[in-house]
Amino acid sequence: MEGDEIMSLVPRTNTLEEKQYLLRYRADSQSHLHVLNNDVCATSCPDKLCTLFCPGEVYKWEGKRMSVGYEGCHECGSCRIGCPYENIKWEYPKGGHGIVFRLA
Repeated sequence: MEGDEIMSLVPRTNTLEEKQYLLRYRADSQSHLHVLNNDVCATSCPDKLCTLFCPGEVYKWEGKRMSVGYEGCHECGSCRIGCPYENIKWEYPKGGHGIVFRLA
């Protein structure tokens, strides 16, 4: 197959939602993401920035706690960089777990 033929087999995606559809996950039974101190989120971070910059929408503010849906993590690392209080511990998932990229 020539390069043009191969590219014609790759689905074209336009929106972020369409691109995220191409991601699959092998979730571990234990999270690789941890909010170190929920009190910091509750008292020091009024904007809950992690709920805004995470492309996988992993972080959700529920009541008085930050909920972490690690199963949908894109492993981009934006949470470990973007939290102004360094209150998120991010580790790579255990071998064989985490994000799985696919073309179709």
